[in-house]
Amino acid sequence: MQAAQTIRWGWKAAALLLISSVLSGCGINKIPTLDEQVKAAWAQVQNQYQRRADLIPNLVEVVKGYAAHEQDTLTAVIEARAKATSIQVDASTLDNPEKLKQFQQAQEGLSGALSRLMVVSERYPDLKANQNFLALQSQLEGTENRISVARRDFIAAVQAFNTEIRTFPGRLWHSVMYSDLPMRANFEATSADADKAPQVKF
Repeated sequence: MQAAQTIRWGWKAAALLLISSVLSGCGINKIPTLDEQVKAAWAQVQNQYQRRADLIPNLVEVVKGYAAHEQDTLTAVIEARAKATSIQVDASTLDNPEKLKQFQQAQEGLSGALSRLMVVSERYPDLKANQNFLALQSQLEGTENRISVARRDFIAAVQAFNTEIRTFPGRLWHSVMYSDLPMRANFEATSADADKAPQVKF
């Protein structure tokens, strides 16, 4: 009797092991894995935008020292920064296309204000030669590049996630186990010159 019970337990353990192997190999974990990659990629986008926002007060102060009468341009940058940092889209609201669009528009508004500030700086040779200004220029250019890379990685992560939940077998697993995870919104070009990188040359 004990031998029969041991055999039954052995068969159950083997069946459980086989089912676990089949499920793990057929993509049951792929959707949550891709969802986490989307969230991680978004966190990196936010991180780079925050880095840019942190550079702006120093940039404004340096420019103000040389071009104080360009008050309208300086104010526009400060206001655009305030608006961009006031709109927060975290992982819990990432599936809200309207919120993502608002965030994107605020960041583009800040890019436009920075571009206008850079045009103004061209009129001030002493400003363009200032070491603090040159250091900020370098950091801002690097940050714009990092933003571009982070956005590219986010777009790729969203594409992989959305493709998985729309194709087999991901579509099946999505309907059975992960129906609470909607398709993710992605960045869209909202301005006519969106294909051009912001100019941050000083």
